[in-house]
Amino acid sequence: MSAERLRVLVLGGYGTFGARLVRLLADEPRLTLLVAGRSLEKARTFVDGITAKAVLEPVAMDRNGDAVAVLSVLKPDLVVDASGPFQDAGADPYHLVKTCIARGICYLDLADATAFVAGISSLDSMAQDHDVFALSGCSSFPALSFAALEALKPGFANIATVTSGIAPSPKVRMGLNVIKAVSSYAGKPVVLTRNGRQAPGYGLMDGIRRTIAPPGGIPLNSRRFALADAPDLALLPGALPGLQSCFTGAGTEPQVLQHLLGLGGGLVRLRLLPSLSPFASLFHRISHRLAFGEHRGGMFVAITGWAEDGRPLAKSWNLVAEGDDGPFIPAMAAEAIIRNWLSARKPKRGARPAAGELTLADFEPLFSRFAIRTGIRDDDQPQENMPLYRRLLGSAWKRLPPAVGAMHDSTVSRTVEGRAKVERGTGLLARLTAAVIGFPADNPDIPVRVRFDCGGGRETWIRTFGTKSFRSVQSAASGRDACLLAEDFGPFRVLIALVPDNRRLRLVIRGWRLFGLPLPLFLAPGGETFEEERDGIFRFHVEITSPLTGLIVRYTGWLRPVSG
Repeated sequence: MSAERLRVLVLGGYGTFGARLVRLLADEPRLTLLVAGRSLEKARTFVDGITAKAVLEPVAMDRNGDAVAVLSVLKPDLVVDASGPFQDAGADPYHLVKTCIARGICYLDLADATAFVAGISSLDSMAQDHDVFALSGCSSFPALSFAALEALKPGFANIATVTSGIAPSPKVRMGLNVIKAVSSYAGKPVVLTRNGRQAPGYGLMDGIRRTIAPPGGIPLNSRRFALADAPDLALLPGALPGLQSCFTGAGTEPQVLQHLLGLGGGLVRLRLLPSLSPFASLFHRISHRLAFGEHRGGMFVAITGWAEDGRPLAKSWNLVAEGDDGPFIPAMAAEAIIRNWLSARKPKRGARPAAGELTLADFEPLFSRFAIRTGIRDDDQPQENMPLYRRLLGSAWKRLPPAVGAMHDSTVSRTVEGRAKVERGTGLLARLTAAVIGFPADNPDIPVRVRFDCGGGRETWIRTFGTKSFRSVQSAASGRDACLLAEDFGPFRVLIALVPDNRRLRLVIRGWRLFGLPLPLFLAPGGETFEEERDGIFRFHVEITSPLTGLIVRYTGWLRPVSG
């Protein structure tokens, strides 16, 4: 490190992930960021568009070119290779790494290719001798996934299975190099662990279904995760003796794109095609055409095993990122390592995968700048001896105001009462809908009583406004709707996410069914619905609207337990 600034050369610095790393670090005045790529003009254009406290310098450099000459002139303290792809790095895949080590320059990369990441340990003695570090896989897998795994371990005596996956937002345009990497292993054998032994799976063909749901957040839609060639598959068996199975997948949305890649992989597996690599550009264009769906992405790591007393355990770490924030996550491990270095926590010398190099505590301040929600779920919690809302909220339960928590913290049937104001929609369809369900009529101040009948993990809510009652049944949804609250009104089922937010519990509709058949979400009943505490009293605000009817009903008020 120079006397004043750490000089970091980011190769691929204006590309998909390199550009995001530069943006993440641009606020750090102790850095000089050398933004490198094959085109000096593109590097200059990118640098000119960033307002930064760091010093930004555009640089021309080709990973496969004369790195010695460029590095001799630039003299970086650290080289970050964010250029990729790493699945086919040529006859001498570690040419750049060895060049850096020989010149006393530290190195890290954002690689996610199994062979490349796992194989970097072959350079450990060389890195030790030159007193530098060389870390591979400073990305979502394995750096972040292993940090999540470490956070899940407490309470486990043995870990039997590890399952993980990443779900990119469909509206984030994947770079061509990402598509090239995926195409290279589609339909080809991918070694994983099954029944305690190494066994072949097939890229983008084997799969699992999973719902990513951080406690107290809005889950991603359930989706299929197709087997991906990720470093974790090679690294986990060595890190967890006795591991019985592991799986890492990608849950691409819309799922039709994943199915197309899977069909192409089937042709590769049948040896009707040697590889999908020649079609990478075509798939890249198709992915941009099929960019529809919610602009949200996520990631999960789930483990099962046993406690010291032999009890089965299951936990999962879940992450959901909103909008354009998700694509910054693969660059955050590199950011964390660089910021740690600036805080006198430089990685120890040697060459190795980045698995275990960071903890979730290293990532949390980086996540906090974005619309990213994370959390751990105890997936083995008993289903019927815990209050319904506590079970669904998991660790987010503690964020509820006391009065809101107390209203839901029981498995015993009970009654509460209070007062409410009721407003009804005036349109014909709104009045008909309200009449069918039994919603109360307009009233500026009406007594309200709610009876909670609990049993079998379900709660029947009987709401009585004045003398008029209507009921619904609440339960924990399962299958594709896992982690959501299901509320049944006759033949209709409404699926709701419970979201503690700013001292309120918001109820966000995520789907609905009629006789079990899914209905379009854009036609689902909406409106602002929440519970809160004011002056120590439980208060509710329920608004039910529809694009077809407008306001159907809105009722607000307060409740307290019936005395005696």
